[in-house]
Amino acid sequence: MKEDKDTLKIKPIKVLIAEDDEASEYFLITVVELFSKQILIAHTGEETIELCKKHPDIDLILMDIKFNGIDGYAATKEIRSFNKTIIIIAQTAYSFADDKKKAFKSGCDDYVSKPINKLLLLDKIRKFFPK
Repeated sequence: MKEDKDTLKIKPIKVLIAEDDEASEYFLITVVELFSKQILIAHTGEETIELCKKHPDIDLILMDIKFNGIDGYAATKEIRSFNKTIIIIAQTAYSFADDKKKAFKSGCDDYVSKPINKLLLLDKIRKFFPK
């Protein structure tokens, strides 16, 4: 992804991409790589929780909701038990109003449905991390 005016307005942050789909993971990396200090990857809810415990300086989690085992809702609730300030944006193919409510109720700060619109995601990230 080439650098553009949208990515220039986001301060450098440490990002955890919690995603079990390889194509979605690659897409998210290309969106955040130009403003990220560091990018961590988790492929399960359990791994997401562990990385958050090991790296309390993570600024943003892009949380997939649909995982086998511990799903993104449960992982978010667990993370909120020890980190109240990390920004968590749910990203899911589920786009019903109830799913959005469930994401916010579990502790997510925002929500984006798949397929993810790059500009919309950048707007949501910029809202929390303006330069």
